Amino acid sequence: MTTSRRPRTATRYLSAPTLVRLVQTLGVEACLRGIAEHIREDFCRWPDFDKSARVANHSRDGVIELMPIADDTLYSFKYVNGHPKNTRVGLPTVMAFGVLADVDTGTPLLLSELTLTTALRTAAMSAVAAQALACPGSRVMALIGNGAQAEFQALAFAHLLGIRELRLFDTDPAATDKLMANLRGSGLTLTRCGSTAEAVRGADIVTTVTADKTNATILTPAMVEPGMHINAVGGDCPGKTELHPDVLRGARVFVEYEPQTRIEGDIQQLPADFPVTELWQVLTGQAPGRMDTAEVTVFDSVGFALEDYAALRFVHAAAERLGLGEALDLIPDLDDPKNLFGLLRPRAASLRRAA
Repeated sequence: MTTSRRPRTATRYLSAPTLVRLVQTLGVEACLRGIAEHIREDFCRWPDFDKSARVANHSRDGVIELMPIADDTLYSFKYVNGHPKNTRVGLPTVMAFGVLADVDTGTPLLLSELTLTTALRTAAMSAVAAQALACPGSRVMALIGNGAQAEFQALAFAHLLGIRELRLFDTDPAATDKLMANLRGSGLTLTRCGSTAEAVRGADIVTTVTADKTNATILTPAMVEPGMHINAVGGDCPGKTELHPDVLRGARVFVEYEPQTRIEGDIQQLPADFPVTELWQVLTGQAPGRMDTAEVTVFDSVGFALEDYAALRFVHAAAERLGLGEALDLIPDLDDPKNLFGLLRPRAASLRRAA
C-alpha cells in the first residue's frame, strides 16, 4: 500500500538585494501604502493574535531582540538589533531578518531581510497612527533626528498624510545633509533648523527619531503647542527616552502594546497607572482618537511584532506576484519523515567503502 506525502514546500528567500529590487519595482510610495494597509487590517484583528512583549538581550552598547507573534494561520518572528555606535565601524545601527511560517504545519514559508523592511514598516506605522491622531489638514512636520529612518518617515507622512514642509534638526549636520540630498526632488519643502526648539515652532506634527541609547530630553513642555501630534519613535528600550515626562503628562498618550511600552517607551518614566490607550482600540472605534483641534496627542512608538507580521505578509505576497526570491532548502526533504538519520546514511556508506 502506498501512502501519500504532503507536497514539499520550499521556503522563499528574499535577500537584501532582492528586497531592494522589490521596492524599486513597486515604488516606495506603493510599499508604504501597502504595508500601512496591512498594518491597519491586522491591528483591527487584534484579539486574533497570540501576543507577547519582545525578548531582549541588552549589552553596554546595544540590544538584540526577538519579536514573535501568531494568529491561527501564520506565525512570524523578527530578529533585530539596535547598536547606535555601529556606524563608526561601517555597520548599520539596525539590522534585521524575519520568518513567516504556516501555523498548521510549522513550515517556514518566507525567510526575508527586514532591515530595509523595518524602516518601511516603522514609517508606515507612524503614518497609520497619525491618520487617527493628528489634526486633519496637517501640512508641516518637524523631524528631529535625521539618520537612517528619517527619509522613510518623511515620505510616509508626505504620501499618507499630505505633509508638505519638513523642518529638520540633527546634532550631526552631516545627517541633515544626507537627508536633504536624498529628498531632493520629492516635492517637499525642506528647512534646516539650528535647534529642536526652532524646528518644532509652528509644526503640526513633531517626529522624534533619535538613536542614542540614553534617557534624553529631546522635547520639553515649552516647545509643545496646542494641537500638536508628537510621533515619538526613538525611545524604544529601557533607559532610552526622548520626551520630558511633563510632555506626556500634558497629552493623551497612545501606544501599540501596553505591556511592552511600559518597559521600553517614553512612558517608562511615569507610574505604572499612567493612562494610555492602545492604538488598535482607536482603529476599531472602541476608543476615541483626537477629541479636538487643541488637544496634544503622543504616539509612544516602540515597534511591535504585529507590524513585522503585517510587513512580512506584504512582502511575501508582493514577491510571489513579481516572481522574486529564490527557493531555499531550509528544511530537509525526507522520503520518510520519521527517518531523519537516513539523510546521513549515504555519506556513512561511502566513508565505509573508502576505508
